[in-house]
Amino acid sequence: MVDFDLLSDGRSLLAVPSAEFEARLREGLRLRTNRFGRELFCYGPTSYPHSIPSHSQSNRHNFISLSVTGQACALQCEHCKGQLLKGMEPALSPEQLVQRAREVSEHGGVGLLISGGSDLQGHVPLLRYRDAIRTVKEDLDLTVVVHTGLVDAPTAEMLADVGVDAAMMDVIADDVVAREVYHLENGAAIVRESLTLLRSSDVRVVPHIMVGLYFGRLRGEIEALSLVGEFSPAAVVIIVLSPLRHTPMEGLSPPPPESVGRVILAARLGFPSIPVLLGCARPLGVHKRATDEYAVRAGVNGIAYASEAGVETARSLGLRPVFIDVCCSLAFEHVVTSGS
Repeated sequence: MVDFDLLSDGRSLLAVPSAEFEARLREGLRLRTNRFGRELFCYGPTSYPHSIPSHSQSNRHNFISLSVTGQACALQCEHCKGQLLKGMEPALSPEQLVQRAREVSEHGGVGLLISGGSDLQGHVPLLRYRDAIRTVKEDLDLTVVVHTGLVDAPTAEMLADVGVDAAMMDVIADDVVAREVYHLENGAAIVRESLTLLRSSDVRVVPHIMVGLYFGRLRGEIEALSLVGEFSPAAVVIIVLSPLRHTPMEGLSPPPPESVGRVILAARLGFPSIPVLLGCARPLGVHKRATDEYAVRAGVNGIAYASEAGVETARSLGLRPVFIDVCCSLAFEHVVTSGS
């Protein structure tokens, strides 16, 4: 695997002094504007209400999130313990999923995210939703993105068969992180296997990499970037640990915004022709504002639930914010490379 954080002189981008990091940020922004132009896509899927002075969502049905397991999750990862599922609407049967999708269509919405808790092997139980997803795609003509968890061959083939628009997958390339946080053995190998199955089935893959997943500390993020680089991702989404209440990570400090910015810059420089996004999962408040600013300066193509500080930073750098109330994993539909 390529070392995404190694500079031409062999030093680590994660370790260079702050003054040099600032210069590298300018390099990332130049690369981004030369390759992709000046649009910054600001995503606001309507699973959560989001409003800033620059933009408010106009249709709460536009792009929703559904969990096929409700709040249930057998895996009980240390950073989540099922808490993240509470923000999703339950769709506990194929009929319920189709009915909710039909309501989205009737209210002028454009799509939905399908997710859910995992079994003890890290798989989301998606197979029984084959016909329901096909109905949503073919009869209702909605966009469907799926947060898969790990996948086996039948699931990868099903996702391709029904024509999902993209598969999102959390990528871990460090076995210690996988074991201690996700309770999975041989994490890097099984993640690689899932990526291989999805790509061999011609499913668009949008990997998500969490900064600070290892109890707030950096471990394995660069290796994860290198791993996904082998699979021609449709886009790469960087997210950030948010220590949640009622989890073992409650009370921990998330990684500093500058550290997040360094990982984002490594992704930008390592993926010069692929959309790089800052995803919705990240700490709020002052941390979010600072992280958004670093992300813009590092050259991201888009931000989910952008703060006003991030939007204003973009404008100050000559970028043009474009607001779209869908999942940021669809950036491949919006970001156009100039080929330069």
